[in-house]
Amino acid sequence: MEKDAKVESKNETFIADETETLVGPDSVSDVARKGIWRTRIKAQTRKLSRSAQFVIAAAVILGLTMFFVGKLVSERIESAAVQSAAEAGAHYMEAFLEPYVQEMGRDESLSAESVKSLDRLMENSSLNQHIVSIKIWRADGMVVYSTNKAITNRVFPTDEITEALKGNVVTDLEELSQDENEFERKLNLPLYEIYAPLRDFNSRKVIAVGEFYERAESLEREINRVRQQVWIVVGAATLAMLTLLFFIVRRGDNIIEQQQVALRLRLMEQTRLRISNAALQRKMATATQEFSRINELNLRRIGADLHDGPAQLLTLILIWLDELADNGSAVDQEALETIRGAATDALREVRDLSRGLALPEINDLSLVEELQLVAQRHEQRTGTRVTLALGPLPEATPLPLKLCLYRFVQETLNNAYRHANGEGQVIQAQYIDQVLNISVRDSGPGMAEDAMQLDTSGRTRLGLAGLRYRVESLGGLFSIDSCNSGTSVNAQFKL
Repeated sequence: MEKDAKVESKNETFIADETETLVGPDSVSDVARKGIWRTRIKAQTRKLSRSAQFVIAAAVILGLTMFFVGKLVSERIESAAVQSAAEAGAHYMEAFLEPYVQEMGRDESLSAESVKSLDRLMENSSLNQHIVSIKIWRADGMVVYSTNKAITNRVFPTDEITEALKGNVVTDLEELSQDENEFERKLNLPLYEIYAPLRDFNSRKVIAVGEFYERAESLEREINRVRQQVWIVVGAATLAMLTLLFFIVRRGDNIIEQQQVALRLRLMEQTRLRISNAALQRKMATATQEFSRINELNLRRIGADLHDGPAQLLTLILIWLDELADNGSAVDQEALETIRGAATDALREVRDLSRGLALPEINDLSLVEELQLVAQRHEQRTGTRVTLALGPLPEATPLPLKLCLYRFVQETLNNAYRHANGEGQVIQAQYIDQVLNISVRDSGPGMAEDAMQLDTSGRTRLGLAGLRYRVESLGGLFSIDSCNSGTSVNAQFKL
């Protein structure tokens, strides 16, 4: 009722109260403390050297292993000592008890005379100094004789009787917790009980089981002494192994530390060299781009000079030839036509040369528009078809890269036209994960890498070596895939 009243009076804190009910502050603090201790242990462990970590781990693992080994050896020694003492005591007691139980082979009980003889036997000072109690059991678990007369002719369930009836000596160094051990418990002495088979003299058949309790002070002292020796040996061996392993690991740790110092120094040197190389590469890239820009300007100037100089003169020659043709004779007409044809061819070649040297104004074009332009100009010049397969491309591209791509596509299309007759010309380009991939392929018979150094008229072209230089000078990758079904020239740039 008190909790309900609290909920009714503080509706706004219902969620908080419910949370506190589900996860109490004690459990939260316990979890927090465990997390803090775990974090502290991890932090302290990281501060330790490898040899110290190894010693701790080896001490735990080896300590647990040697603990179980020592415990097992101690238990085995204890069991062997008790069994040995029990067998010796059993043979000793068999010699005393068997003469008095021979009648049990016929009657399954002891006569009064035999009981008195056993009582006198227990009064023997040499025997009762180490034997404190005797019981004689029948096969059905009935006590037919006992030093404690209160349990005579009573039946008790004991597994040891069954085992002893098979002819085995059974021993146990126990706390005497069974009902039939009430007399022995009152003695308040360390005892171990022994069950020995008692046999018929003639048939050697087990006719009864003799149980006697022997004082265990000397046996316990011997067991404790042996146990101490075992633990001393195990502890010394464990300590020796830990010490040896520590020095081995410590030596390895020192070697590793020396190697780490050497590696750090080498890494610092490599870092310095990498920074220096990066600076040199940046300077080289800047110089290459500047050279490319200046080269394009020179080509433009040469193209403009060809267009404005020889091309204009050839045009003037053609104009004068037309005027002469109107006033000349038939013979002169034939010569003039020959001169006009040669001049027209010269003008066409000068214009083609000028157009090839001077790139169009691609600075304001996007990469898609640039590729469309170079494909269109190639189609107009050669009369062949060029297919564009363009994926996503960057909006802004540096001018040196634009110039490089224009020359790359222009030259590879020229190669496709010369060596594959312009069959299956495809321009592929896409920009994925900051990497620009562009390739030009055809479906011709394939080609050799050095096939494009000179054309049929003897003029020097860029060639594949020049293309490779252009691409790699801007940090790109250049590759050629050529087979019987066509050739693909590829360039890749990381932007």
